[in-house]
Amino acid sequence: MKTMATDVRIMELEVRFTYKTRRAQLKFGGSVKGPSARSGAGLNVTALVETRDGRRAVGRGSMVLGSAWSWPSQVVPSFMVTDFMRNLAVRYGGELRKRDEYGHPMEHALETEELLLDLANEMVEQYAPGEAMPRMCALVVGAAFDAALHDAFGHALGLDAYATLGPEHMSWDLSRYLGAAFKDRYPADYVKPRYDATLPVFHLVGGNDPLTPADVGPDDPHDAYPTDLVAWVKRDGVFCHKVKLRGNDLVWDVDRTVSVFRVVREALAESGRAEVYLTSDANEMCEDVEYVIHYLNQVRERSPEAYDALLYVEQPTTRRLFERPLDVGRAARLKPILADEALSGLEAMDEALRQGYTGVALKTCKGHSTALLMLAKATEAGVPYSVQDLTLTGLGLIQSVGLAGRIRPIMGVEANARQFCPDASRRAEQVHPGIFRARDGLLDLSSLRGAGLGYQYEAFDPLVV
Repeated sequence: MKTMATDVRIMELEVRFTYKTRRAQLKFGGSVKGPSARSGAGLNVTALVETRDGRRAVGRGSMVLGSAWSWPSQVVPSFMVTDFMRNLAVRYGGELRKRDEYGHPMEHALETEELLLDLANEMVEQYAPGEAMPRMCALVVGAAFDAALHDAFGHALGLDAYATLGPEHMSWDLSRYLGAAFKDRYPADYVKPRYDATLPVFHLVGGNDPLTPADVGPDDPHDAYPTDLVAWVKRDGVFCHKVKLRGNDLVWDVDRTVSVFRVVREALAESGRAEVYLTSDANEMCEDVEYVIHYLNQVRERSPEAYDALLYVEQPTTRRLFERPLDVGRAARLKPILADEALSGLEAMDEALRQGYTGVALKTCKGHSTALLMLAKATEAGVPYSVQDLTLTGLGLIQSVGLAGRIRPIMGVEANARQFCPDASRRAEQVHPGIFRARDGLLDLSSLRGAGLGYQYEAFDPLVV
């Protein structure tokens, strides 16, 4: 393998934690995340790197420590999982700092994934004796480090990070991780040369979200932001909506899907926009594939228009692909079924497609480098993909939207922090207003430019929280 003058080694790593406050309840699957003084933790990583030829630069990465999503334990409470993730970040950062090797950012991330998982498994007995640590939980921790290295690499070379994914800056091709079929293929072959100008945003309709002004109750927020779905549609013009299902109450799930379609269509009609697009997500709560089939058939019976508007169903059944295989393909004959929580790695992606999933949900919270590998696999397999969210704030959301703007996801990108914790991104919003506030249902990506991941961090006002 040839030596690249642009390869970098890690000189310093800084790990910090921040906290965000949710303004409203977010109900997904079996979890309800409510407002509190310290209701969510964020991991922020700053990396200093040096190229072989002596160029140094700083990069940044950020990730929400989504404990309830990445480790939905029946034994360990969410606050303890968050504590576990914080401690894992400190330990992994310390070990990563010792890595005295040069390489491309993807090498640093992918070659230390086993280290990350080993550290997590060593620590798990302290938090949940006898319970296996989900791989996903560790990947979320590693994602902030991965992003920081990609950002730093771009700054070191004075390049957009997506312009560093070809043979000019990589000493290996994708066959190293994806097999012989990817010989002479590089991540650059699967990304666009520049960001899209705009992207449709998927508005999240949580399980407890009021749909109309009449549904708003005394416990719902009364602040400067919309509370009910009608108000959000009228303010932001959002025409793409992700509907959270219960997954264990068929009547409710069908009614909710049809009602969301009707409410959005009526609210949009006032502005003259006709199109409405939906997706639905049960976050693994459906016991079996039959439930999904019944759900889709009954939505079609109740409202053919709502059914036609449904682009795909996301992860309706268990993430435990290998332990509990299901014939998802039976439901996928009706609508595309995308794997999300099940995608804990490349082997899991192969297994999901074998079981009949017809697409994948890419998430930067599983690692920027892993997302690039899955992008290549999905493209070559001819399966669609989405770019999904983890209520990302600040730099984390910029990175996720940036990825979506360089590839070809289904319709658009999810970005729900603007709904549930908008004040957590005030500094980033000053520089990237179009990413944190939708207009006519679109995010404006024109502020994504410059070296690295396009953060333009040097323009951030340090005096704003």
